[in-house]
Amino acid sequence: MRDFLKSVNRIVVKIGTSSLIHPNGKVNLDGIDQLAFVLTDLRNKGKEVILVSSGAIGVGMDKLRIAERPKEIPVQQAVAAVGQSELMHIYNQRFLGYSQQTAQVLLTRDVVDFPESRRNVINTLEQLMAMDILPIINENDTVAVDEMDHTRKFGDNDELSAIVAQLMNADVLIMLSDIDGFYSANPSEDKQAVLYSTVSTINQTLMDQAGGNGSRFGTGGMISKLKAAQRILDAKSAMVLANGKPPRIIFDILAGVEVGTLFKEGLHE
Repeated sequence: MRDFLKSVNRIVVKIGTSSLIHPNGKVNLDGIDQLAFVLTDLRNKGKEVILVSSGAIGVGMDKLRIAERPKEIPVQQAVAAVGQSELMHIYNQRFLGYSQQTAQVLLTRDVVDFPESRRNVINTLEQLMAMDILPIINENDTVAVDEMDHTRKFGDNDELSAIVAQLMNADVLIMLSDIDGFYSANPSEDKQAVLYSTVSTINQTLMDQAGGNGSRFGTGGMISKLKAAQRILDAKSAMVLANGKPPRIIFDILAGVEVGTLFKEGLHE
């Protein structure tokens, strides 16, 4: 059922804040280093890779020694600005250790909603990959807030990663989170919760089973992941939701191993 993953070429990987930040709020340097190793090795195999990374506010909170995610929008913007710079510094350091050049691309929804801007984004990403440069995409948190202009905000990087996968006609979106996949209920609260190996249609029952929000360091929850998966299904593509600790699970996913939850039309669940 997952053999097609062995031959995919264009891959979008989304890494969540929970995979970049330890529960104590400190940056997960080992996880970031493993991610850099895995994605560089995929590039060495000739794969086209785009990374969509959360974590700006989480890294900023660590840098500024802030224990709780700020509620005030201007403070969030300031923390994100500090965190994005620090996060890219860490990424650059780790990727260059494997001789892989990276580039930062910050997006807001209005950039991809307007045809000319959308073409520019696609052209930039295509050119970066043609130059063997790995794009690292994040939402521009310093300007993309609902209070300023609701048309600018993606909502979270789950949706952003699905939009990037759509724009770039990716073969698969690999979404790494802090949970093993999509369950029938919250596995930390319900011991009878069942992990779905495959999902081919997203209905209201699944949306009701999602519930909940993200961690105190990030914004994404399971509902946002299902919405992202719906975009992928609409685009006739595929998405795998899996636990990003450790990021080496990407190798298993692309080897066709049945880990996480595969979202793809035409599956026999």
